[in-house]
Amino acid sequence: MKKSLMAGFAAASVLALAACSSGNVDDGASAPSAGEPTAITVGVIPIVDTAPLWLGVEKGFFSDEGLDVTVQPTTGGAASVPGVVGGSYDFAFGNYVSGMVANDQGLALKYVANGNTTAGDPDFGAVIVPADSDIQTPADLSGKIVAVNNLQNIGDTTIRTVVDDDGGDSSTIKFVEVSFPDAEAAVANEQVDAAWILAPFLNSAVANGARVITYNFSDFNPNLDVAGYFTTLDTFENKPELVAAFATAMNKSLEYSDNNPDEVKQIVTTYTKMTMEQLDAMVLPKFNVDFNREAMEKLGAAAFGYGTLSAEPNLDELLP
Repeated sequence: MKKSLMAGFAAASVLALAACSSGNVDDGASAPSAGEPTAITVGVIPIVDTAPLWLGVEKGFFSDEGLDVTVQPTTGGAASVPGVVGGSYDFAFGNYVSGMVANDQGLALKYVANGNTTAGDPDFGAVIVPADSDIQTPADLSGKIVAVNNLQNIGDTTIRTVVDDDGGDSSTIKFVEVSFPDAEAAVANEQVDAAWILAPFLNSAVANGARVITYNFSDFNPNLDVAGYFTTLDTFENKPELVAAFATAMNKSLEYSDNNPDEVKQIVTTYTKMTMEQLDAMVLPKFNVDFNREAMEKLGAAAFGYGTLSAEPNLDELLP
């Protein structure tokens, strides 16, 4: 499984290098000036987690910093990592294990702003089982088939840690890839014993009788940072004014979003098909400015321990 993930990043590297050779990176955004705003493109998954960016653009936090932002929806790390490295995006949103894996493969990414943080108990993500399942605790997941959206990433890393901490043996779990929209059906149809699922699909599953076994993010660490906004190390080092402008605007957006959940829900309805009724039933992520380095050190150590990384990540290289 690790080989397939690494191969994916290797392929992304080839695409990115090809894009670099065409001059895309050199033609990217320069530092903001006092005149015309600097145009930048930010690649994000169109989910609740990225609401602060969309809301910050609407509120003018980015234009206040001299930035004209184009928000480009992506499908996730498989598109955002090569997109940033190749110059299609100036910045992008991605979970921290994906960033660790990319740097482990030599892609030299740098996070410049936090993205979202676990909400606690209840949380916006959980491992669910059927109502009549004999699985009662995280340790009971040992020897079971558990669905995650991506293998050897933040989902199975946090789940394995929670299972082992509960006295189970996570090495006996068989993880399989199932997308979040399909996870509820996979559990209901007994294709898997349990599934990791995020809101709003989590809300639907629980409403239909599924039980939560663990809120794996918050059970891993009650203040775990899940994802953030990254760029290339080259951009970070050679365009410091641009990076500072983006980080300043993004941090304003995170603070505003954390203090105004109703506006977060409203902006989400503008770029997804979710309704206010669905959003009112959801647990929103926390949006923190400061990075929780202690929790991220634990996350990196776990990813290394379970074979996702070849070495523990250097957070000084990963974080600003």
